[in-house]
Amino acid sequence: MDDGLRVTDRWTVPAAELRERFSRSSGPGGQGVNTTDSRVELSFDVAGTTSLPPVLRERVLERLAGRLVDGVLTIAASEHRAQLANREAARERLAVLLRDAVAPPPPPRRPTRPSRGAKERRLADKKRQSQRKRDRRTDGD
Repeated sequence: MDDGLRVTDRWTVPAAELRERFSRSSGPGGQGVNTTDSRVELSFDVAGTTSLPPVLRERVLERLAGRLVDGVLTIAASEHRAQLANREAARERLAVLLRDAVAPPPPPRRPTRPSRGAKERRLADKKRQSQRKRDRRTDGD
């Protein structure tokens, strides 16, 4: 766990830029719940990192703006009973979140129009449905 967090093939967050805090998990857990600090909070200072080029840093700050507090991204993991498992879960979640945030934007959508055949099929289906419902009606006479 002393090495950095591998986000992509080209980007690894140095271990010195990651902060871990441990606390007690909430919920049921038996006798050990009050004595073990198994909950993990993993924090990464996105605004102050030196491991990311400025262009990508701006992209991450923009995409994760709703999750950042003073430029710091925090992930909490408490779903496992063991602290080590929670540490690994938090690191994996942080890596996935950062990987999605640095991904290039999708190509712009090219507007298209439906083909003549598609329009004709749609209208034919509408006529068929209309006729089907018309055939189900009962005459009031």
